[in-house]
Amino acid sequence: MEEYTIIIFRTIFLYGLISVIYRLMGKREIGELSVLDVVVSIMLAELAVTALEQTESSLFKNVLPMLILLLLQVTFAYISLKSKKFRDVVDGKPTIIINNGKIDEYAMKKQNYNFDDLLLQLRDKDIALISDVELAVLESSGHLSVFTKKAAKNGVTWPLILDGVIQYEHLENINKTDEWLLKELGERGYHSIDEISFCSFENGRFYIDIKNEIEK
Repeated sequence: MEEYTIIIFRTIFLYGLISVIYRLMGKREIGELSVLDVVVSIMLAELAVTALEQTESSLFKNVLPMLILLLLQVTFAYISLKSKKFRDVVDGKPTIIINNGKIDEYAMKKQNYNFDDLLLQLRDKDIALISDVELAVLESSGHLSVFTKKAAKNGVTWPLILDGVIQYEHLENINKTDEWLLKELGERGYHSIDEISFCSFENGRFYIDIKNEIEK
C-alpha cells in the first residue's frame, strides 16, 4: 500500500512539475518545436518514467536533472532572443525550396529534402502541381510554407531586417542590395539599422518596427 501511495504522490508531483517547466519554457505550437525543444521533451519524459519506476530512489535525484534542463532551456531561449546568429545555429534557418516558380535542387539536397517530401507537403496543402507554386519555404521546424502563383500576385512579404540585422538572402530574392535598403530607410528617417527590430518589404511598401516602442 505504501508503494502505491508513493507512486500516486510522485505522479501528481511530476505532472505539476513538468507542467510548470513547459510553462516556463514558453508557448510554442507542437509543430513549431525546435530541435532543442524536442530533445528536452524526450529527456523530461525519460526522467519522469525513471522517477515513477524506481520508487526506492530519491525523488530529488530525478528532479534535479529536470531543473537543470529547465535552466539550460531558459538560458538558451534568452540568448536566442538576443542573438540571431545563435538562434540560427540552434533552430536553423528557413530554406527557400521554390523561388519564382523554380525548384532549387541544391537547397533540397542540403536539407536532405527530396521530391517525395515536397509533393507530400504540397498535397497536404491541396496543391497538386508544382507549377502552381511561386514560392515555397522550408521552415526550421520542417513545416513547408507555400505561396501559389495566384496568391503571390497579391505580394509576398520579405523580412529585410530582423533584430537589427540585414537579411541579405532576402535582398537577393527581390534583386536589391543593402545600399538600396539603407538609402530607402534613410529617406524615411531611419538612419540606424540597430534601432530597427523588424523591417519587411511587400508590393513596394515597407513595414518598419522600432525596438522597444511599447514601454512596459
